[in-house]
Amino acid sequence: MAYYRDLREYISVLEQQGMLFRISRTINKDTELQALTRWQFRGLPEKERKAFLFDNITDVKGRTYRGSVLVGAHAASRLIYALAMGCTLQEIMARWTEAQLHPIPPVIVSSGSCQEEVHMGEKLLEHGGIEEFPIPIATPGLDNAPYFTAANWVSRDPDTGKINVGNYRGMVKEKLRVGCDCRMPQHMRQNWQKYKAKGLPFMPVALFVGATPNLGMVAVTKFAYGTDEYEVAGGIAGSPVELVRCKTVDLDVPATSEVIIEGEIPTDALETEGPFGEYTGYMGMKTENLFMNIKCITHRRNPVWNTFISQFPPSESSVIKGVGNEAAYYKLLKHDLGIASLVDVALHGESGTQQFCVISLKRTDHTLPWKALYGISSAHPGYNKWVIAVDEDIDPHDPDSFIWALCWRMQPDRDVQIVKGKAAQLDPSAVPPEEEAKLQGYPPTSGILIDATRKWAYPPTSLPKKEFMERARKMWEEEGLPPLAPKVPWHGYSLGYWTAEDEEEAELALKGEHYKTGEKILKERKKV
Repeated sequence: MAYYRDLREYISVLEQQGMLFRISRTINKDTELQALTRWQFRGLPEKERKAFLFDNITDVKGRTYRGSVLVGAHAASRLIYALAMGCTLQEIMARWTEAQLHPIPPVIVSSGSCQEEVHMGEKLLEHGGIEEFPIPIATPGLDNAPYFTAANWVSRDPDTGKINVGNYRGMVKEKLRVGCDCRMPQHMRQNWQKYKAKGLPFMPVALFVGATPNLGMVAVTKFAYGTDEYEVAGGIAGSPVELVRCKTVDLDVPATSEVIIEGEIPTDALETEGPFGEYTGYMGMKTENLFMNIKCITHRRNPVWNTFISQFPPSESSVIKGVGNEAAYYKLLKHDLGIASLVDVALHGESGTQQFCVISLKRTDHTLPWKALYGISSAHPGYNKWVIAVDEDIDPHDPDSFIWALCWRMQPDRDVQIVKGKAAQLDPSAVPPEEEAKLQGYPPTSGILIDATRKWAYPPTSLPKKEFMERARKMWEEEGLPPLAPKVPWHGYSLGYWTAEDEEEAELALKGEHYKTGEKILKERKKV
């Protein structure tokens, strides 16, 4: 599949594939929009979730807006994520791996549709600044303002010149001022610290909204500091990202974006930001954080304002972060740490994605699971509270499968390690909220690592052997019974502890000759 030229082409594909709800009735962005889209995450199975496009927007003051609002288009489900990536579900991990191993540098173009309308200088407020855009309230009744949620912030390392693209929420404070929840160790905050250390009064930044979905994917994924997200996004698309120069800052932004906002983040002050509904399933409370003074706004005519639905898990946020970070961890384990027997990595949306990781691998020696467990735990100080290693016959995405392994393939006193020295953002179990507000940085937290792999040979799984299950499935389908979605394991197989005698007796049973086994047992009877 060829990749998308812009967000609007992708919207057309979503609609053609039956993966878009287009809402034409008037919708209030402050009280109705996110509540309506939230219902599919609280009332529908994942396979039935779709993107939403709202064409007629109003707000609590009765204002109307040019353009529309798009929600759920990146990752309302893994099926939508695959479409956004331009591949099948089965190809996602390979596409991500290729993009990381063979990134494609971006190219600069002379002009882009993102600058069809330009507001700067004396005309900066001619359409009301950021009030021009229908920015929703994400958690009506609890959030204290509309917030940018699918805004991708662009900054530059002043020492190396390397570009960083990161997704950070932004509180709408004034027509030309927006907050930014970007705390250490986020990469843009590291860049900001460098500007501050150099005595520079501000850090130039730009943010883009409504680019092709590969750019949103890389913005929420955790790469090593210094990785150019534009290059990885090019690798996903199989072609370079086209960038255009900003009007007022020395930065480049995707040429076909719907909206570009340029400005400066002061280095001599912080402002209160929050509360905001967060991916943990709880409100994220107020913090002292960065803020941006806006110098220029450019956009397409009748722009599409793109927003993520995050907050309570699972959500679009948990899917988009989950799939991208699964791929980043897969590369880390298989290619950087050299774990050749790695099978898969799964992050679970119920944790907000970032706190529950299951690794599937073929255990070649007793050290290998621990190499993988510690590798994932050390990848980010605030992520992966739970990390579990399972065997290759366990589906790391399926709780039924890995909970079975947790119950029967490990012992808590032997196979569990507690890791200290972590520091998690937004974890309400770390310290009481009133104490977190007094901390400089994140509260100290810990992680749990579990080796739930088999340590020796086991008896076979207690399911009919494969040939009998396959024959029965054919009969099932012939009878017109409901479609099956097989769970791992779905058939019996050997795990090493099974004798030739055991096999022979099972074969006798299949021939109706089980009395022979009974006769043998009679001869072996022991007096007690």
